[in-house]
Amino acid sequence: MRRQFRIKNGYQMAYLFLIGFFMGILIVNLGHDAWVRNGGLLGTEMMGRLKNSRPEGESLVGYIVRHRLSAVCVLSLVSTTIVGMPVLGAYICYTGLAAGCLLSVAVVRYGIRGLLFMVGVLFPQALLLVPAYIGLFLWAASVNQILYAPRTQLEGYERFGRRFYIKKGVQMIGITAVVIIGCLLESYVNPDIVHFVLKIF
Repeated sequence: MRRQFRIKNGYQMAYLFLIGFFMGILIVNLGHDAWVRNGGLLGTEMMGRLKNSRPEGESLVGYIVRHRLSAVCVLSLVSTTIVGMPVLGAYICYTGLAAGCLLSVAVVRYGIRGLLFMVGVLFPQALLLVPAYIGLFLWAASVNQILYAPRTQLEGYERFGRRFYIKKGVQMIGITAVVIIGCLLESYVNPDIVHFVLKIF
C-alpha cells in the first residue's frame, strides 16, 4: 500500500511540475515585450555584471545554505499539518513555473547559448539537489498521508510509534546532508563553471 502511495505521489508531483513549467513558457511567450524586450532578466546589463563578477565561495555558502535549508525546514514542518499537501503542490508548481520562465527567457534571448548558460548555472549542484528535493517532496507527502489518511488505508502501520519517528528522522537527516553537499558545490564549484560559460557571451 505504501509503495502505491509513493508511485502515485511521484506521478502527481511530476504532473504539477510540468504544469508549472509549461505555464512559465506560455507566460513568457504571451508577455514577450514585458519579459524580453523591456525586461532586465538575463539582459545585457545583467549578463555583463555576472561576467565581471566572480564571488568567492565563502561569501556565497552562508546565503545558499540558509536559503536551501529554509525550504527544507518549511516544507517538512508544513507537511505535518492538514494544509501540507496543498502547500507542497503549490511549491512544486511554482518551482516548475520559475524554471519555465527562466529557461524561456534564456533561450529567446540567446538561443543555444542561453541553453548552455542554464546548464552551467545548474551544474554540478543539480546532480545532488534535484534528487534531494524529489526525496523531500516524497517524504513530505508520505508524512502528511500517514498522519491524515484514513486508518483503513494504512492498516498495520504504526503512525505514532517509535519506528515511525526513527525512520522519518533518518530519512530527513539524509536529505538534509545531500542538500548541504549540493550547497557546497553550488558555492565553491558552480561559480567557476558559470564564469567559464559566460565567456561565450
